[in-house]
Amino acid sequence: MTTAIAMARALAAGEPIAPRLTAAAIDRARQPDSAATLIAVTAERARYQAEAAQRRRLRGARRGALDGVPIVWKDVFDIQGTVTTLGSASHLHDEPAVVDSRLVRRAHDSGLVTVGKANLSEFAFSGLGINRCFGTPINPVDPERIPGGSSSGSAVAVARGIVPLAVGTDTSGSVRVPAAYCGIVGYRASPGRYGAHDFAPLSGTLDSVGLFATTVADIRALDRIFAPARAAADPAPGPRYVVPAGEWTEDVAPEIAAAFTASADELRRAGADIRIDDVASLTAAQRLLDRYGTIVGAEAYREHGHRLDSAMPIEPATRRRLESNAHTAHSIEPVYAAMAGLRERFVAELDGAILLCPTVRHPPPRLAELGDPAAYDRANASTLRTTMALSYLGSCGITLPVRGSASGPASGLLLSSPSGGDDGLLARAEWVRRRLAGAAVG
Repeated sequence: MTTAIAMARALAAGEPIAPRLTAAAIDRARQPDSAATLIAVTAERARYQAEAAQRRRLRGARRGALDGVPIVWKDVFDIQGTVTTLGSASHLHDEPAVVDSRLVRRAHDSGLVTVGKANLSEFAFSGLGINRCFGTPINPVDPERIPGGSSSGSAVAVARGIVPLAVGTDTSGSVRVPAAYCGIVGYRASPGRYGAHDFAPLSGTLDSVGLFATTVADIRALDRIFAPARAAADPAPGPRYVVPAGEWTEDVAPEIAAAFTASADELRRAGADIRIDDVASLTAAQRLLDRYGTIVGAEAYREHGHRLDSAMPIEPATRRRLESNAHTAHSIEPVYAAMAGLRERFVAELDGAILLCPTVRHPPPRLAELGDPAAYDRANASTLRTTMALSYLGSCGITLPVRGSASGPASGLLLSSPSGGDDGLLARAEWVRRRLAGAAVG
């Protein structure tokens, strides 16, 4: 699997491969085992962009470090000439977008080549990645298991090697979860890191942009394009990590616990200071969500609840979640009221350390186990439980692939920092990834 940086180096060295890389990405996207990964393949535009990248190289006028590298976008971003479906049959017959979303334009201005629009859970409102209208992307680690969501197609596109980079959104875990389940790197940026959001919203309070790649270095390269104008980064924090005591590390499946313990032990051997401690802000956040409901549930109902009384086709699972959150829109005020104080407390408790825990508490469920509505809803809630609480606390986070055994399902090691701590988090994640890769833990 070729990384974005490796592609960029080949392009910079003068190899005439931009059109070939794009043609290969289009071909891979159309293979049977990639079915349902992309909702739309923008082949004509991609070929044009790749040829333009090639001409720039010949003139010595490359636009940036990733000029000519293929990328895909979760289908909540507008791409000129395509319908923005939000993964829903209710938008199939909408008018195509007239202009690109601002972040898409920024990518194109830097020379990235858009290959297509990636599949997702309907309205980005599920952590499982199942889609009845466009099909469910096939998890390349284990085709019998879900890919995770909601940014399922973006994760699978990278994990399958269709493209080296993909963009998604993460509200309750929608980048971190599918990255963990598909065995790749997934990064949730702090909300607003890339400017005002211009994608279809699910929860204006908690929505954020996320990136997928197979290496932390690729994530950082794309992040530099999307957030180029910012103050000088703070120095990376010292190798201090806090493992939250309680359900985040105790209420986990044995194979997830084994992978997490092996990773933490290896980091300790490499010199990391890792302590297990109660994180009171995280505990309080989870209690609030359990008692009053979630902000994403309330805001999703405000955004899409009108569909319950219309003839618009929506999936049964989406309908259940909207209906179950009808009351949340009226009971959620205590969760909003406590948010700012808990976020401040989270910053103080970590005191510059990185929070370290499993990304998801159990392996990806098998698709065959989720036909029953109750089983589906339980799996969705448990899959998002860790990442949802961290989103509420405003954290940025990055999940790195680890496995308890060579034959086991993929799982993730999640590193999280308070909002705004992205630069230090990404630097620390690269250190962690190198240590774990050297020890063959992931």
